[in-house]
Amino acid sequence: MSEGQVSRRHVGKAVLIAGPTASGKSALALELALSTGGIVINADSMQVYRDLRIITARPTHGEEGRAPHRLYGHIDAAVNFSAGAWVVDATKALEEAKAEGRLPIFIGGTGLYFKALTAGLSVVPPIPAEVRDDVRARLERNGVEALHEELARRDPRAAERLNLRDRTRIARALEVVEATGRSLLDWHHEGQPPLLPKDSFRAVFLAPERDELYARIDARFDAMLGAGALREVEWLAARHLDPLLPAMKAHGVPALIRHLRGEIGLDEAATIGRADTRHYAKRQFTWFRHQLPEFEWVKPEEARGWLAAIVNAARDPG
Repeated sequence: MSEGQVSRRHVGKAVLIAGPTASGKSALALELALSTGGIVINADSMQVYRDLRIITARPTHGEEGRAPHRLYGHIDAAVNFSAGAWVVDATKALEEAKAEGRLPIFIGGTGLYFKALTAGLSVVPPIPAEVRDDVRARLERNGVEALHEELARRDPRAAERLNLRDRTRIARALEVVEATGRSLLDWHHEGQPPLLPKDSFRAVFLAPERDELYARIDARFDAMLGAGALREVEWLAARHLDPLLPAMKAHGVPALIRHLRGEIGLDEAATIGRADTRHYAKRQFTWFRHQLPEFEWVKPEEARGWLAAIVNAARDPG
């Protein structure tokens, strides 16, 4: 399939390409965009941050220049970018694709983003800055165990579902109950309709063999270090941002910051970064299997056949 082969022939359905990190999603999305004149729309929660091109394996400038790419690197690392904010941006990108007659191709590994697309999203009112700052100050002062105990008193249902060491989610649940007087679980039952209704999309999940995937993850992490990831993280660390911000928790970032502080060697930081990424990939498999059954699972080596069916549909929409 060559570039421009099916230029701007919108197939009428969005395409969703998901999968664990390092599974080959970006290459597949770019090939589909070139073959259909489509727009590649990012659905990865870390690739939205402009500060983290290398460590999050964002598409290169050259790749972005070959086909339209949206929602990559458009958010500053100081922003606590939410799934709700991403839906707002994704809505605009989808409208742009439709207006131009282009195939919208959503690609990434963030399960919550895809769930928002296909099943809707709960709507929690904005949390006042003073509430968020107070909860985080208590977290740093008293520790996560004390914060979880407080949450258990005020919202026992939410506390019961959270890991005792999950600083971010415990703080978030407490912020919500303090700001709204309601449990985060209650808000999850109320929300926006899906951005892509049933039968308006085709969805694939790339599922490599685990050993092969883990080897690719390790090799890619080493390649990112060779491409300047440590320098990128050094620039981020120099901003002295809140360590609870999403960008500060991107895989590899906390360990490399520890190395830059002299706490651990680079080899140990790389080992931690690779392990964290492998664990995340495992969680991605679990999430999509249980939360998004509408995705068709295919092995990466079979993905071209799946992609060919999409291109054929673009040639013959009827």
